Amino acid sequence: MMDWLRVERGDAPVIVAFPHGGSDLAGYDAQFVSPWLAQRDADWWIAEVYHFVRDLGVTTVATTISRSVIDCNRDPSGASLYPGAATTELVPTTTFDGEPLYAGALPDADDVAPRRAAYFDPYHAALMAEIARLRAVHPRVVVYDAHSIRSRIPRLFDGQLPQFNIGTNGGTTCAPALTAAIAAPCAASGLGHVVDGRFRGGWTTRHYGRPHDGVHAVQMELAMRGYLAEPDAVTPANWPAPIDPQPAVATTLCSVIAAALSFATSGETP
Repeated sequence: MMDWLRVERGDAPVIVAFPHGGSDLAGYDAQFVSPWLAQRDADWWIAEVYHFVRDLGVTTVATTISRSVIDCNRDPSGASLYPGAATTELVPTTTFDGEPLYAGALPDADDVAPRRAAYFDPYHAALMAEIARLRAVHPRVVVYDAHSIRSRIPRLFDGQLPQFNIGTNGGTTCAPALTAAIAAPCAASGLGHVVDGRFRGGWTTRHYGRPHDGVHAVQMELAMRGYLAEPDAVTPANWPAPIDPQPAVATTLCSVIAAALSFATSGETP
């Protein structure tokens, strides 16, 4: 196994994927305006937030490579997941806030291809292998794509993002029963949630979600305020902020994963 690709296998019919938790710039540091800027938009501490899932027999697939090197949750064809809305590319050229990432020439097709071959393709090969392994012994498998983002990014969305953002691409990537089961504890938390709001699910959710084939995919985008103290303005001196040892979202996420497990094993909510 490549050292940047981390797969921890379980036998339960749920996979939690972490495509954006890494900050490794893979030797491209000098090409960026600054390493900190290239690492700033990581889904900071996301695997730590979900540390409990391994005790439940859940499989995890994660990359340590920064999304600024290549984004493992973008359409490899280059097509936008959100036509008409601000977003970042397969190989991002700007930050979420629109700041340029590169001091010189932007990556062209000859730059993108080796990054895709080195990181994007192996990450998805590993994810596909885990789906196939679990689907061979379970009638249904849930792929839960775990993300997080700063609560306020005016270029991407208005105002403050809800705490829990559930994406199913308009209900096409999973059964309605799974969406309802995951949304229920989010609603009960009182922290705010939305289904298919600004974040409807990235390429992972849309590509692997095949409910009629027993593979149900859902994306969860967490607002980071639920597990760390977000500063009014992020700077190299204050970002990333440390994870809260008792995050506000912890109890709800335990219920969310329990709901996914219950759906996958019985089709019922816990």
